[in-house]
Amino acid sequence: MDDMQLKPLVPVDQRAIAQLFISYARGQGIHCELEAQQGSHWILVDEAEFDRAGALFQEFAVQPYHPKYQQAAWQQNDTDVSLPNSAFGGVAKQFLSQAGAFTLIIFGLCWLVYIGAQLGFGRELYYPLSFFQSLSLDALFSEPWRLIGPAFLHFSLLHIAFNTMWWWQLGSAIEAIFGRWTIINLFLVSAIFSNLSQYLVSGPNFGGLSGVVYAVVGFAWWSGWLMPNKGLSLSKPIVGFLLVWLLLGYVDVLPVNMANTAHLAGLIVGCLSALCLSKTHSN
Repeated sequence: MDDMQLKPLVPVDQRAIAQLFISYARGQGIHCELEAQQGSHWILVDEAEFDRAGALFQEFAVQPYHPKYQQAAWQQNDTDVSLPNSAFGGVAKQFLSQAGAFTLIIFGLCWLVYIGAQLGFGRELYYPLSFFQSLSLDALFSEPWRLIGPAFLHFSLLHIAFNTMWWWQLGSAIEAIFGRWTIINLFLVSAIFSNLSQYLVSGPNFGGLSGVVYAVVGFAWWSGWLMPNKGLSLSKPIVGFLLVWLLLGYVDVLPVNMANTAHLAGLIVGCLSALCLSKTHSN
């Protein structure tokens, strides 16, 4: 044990998240330590187990509050881990604990708008959130929320379920690993850019979180490539499926209307955001 060499695996903004992974890794026979450096919490692992620890962290980053990680903390008698309420049972509590605060807010707003519309308040909700009928400086200054408003509009159960599932999964992972400001900025920039792009191509009649979803997909995809030490990545089959889905939308063979330009714009924003962040982290 004295000859063991520890190697930095990944920095994590939230100490509780880092400690939760350490408890799990120790249960898998991997020696880990936690070290605070420059505002981040670095997970240090046995150099001989570095590759295995990296693979475990990639799985952990997608669902950091999965019950198996909480169970590992109990088994390790780790009193430093502040367990979320989901550890005490209940699907709703488990769901809430897995999502970051901002990720959960956006998730909840999308469903509130959708449910409200199904209850007969569609006009009252959809009109003020839809994009500008005519874009102008006066309109931008008087109703700026319309730049992001269409992200909260969904027109079918399948539409909102698909979008919010991906947002919850990847948004939560990004928020946990890169911090709340990263996911807030990614949401705002991708919503504005994707909505504006779609408006310029097809006019104001569109809606959905899809542009933002493709942004978090692009961010997770490129961050795994550019910043593998962060532990966030998407498997090639998932990336391939989403890119094929994007392509099918453009060739117009799907039975649903898709905001293809918003999807592509969001994907570009996500990829470039990961690229810019990788430059910052490398300095």
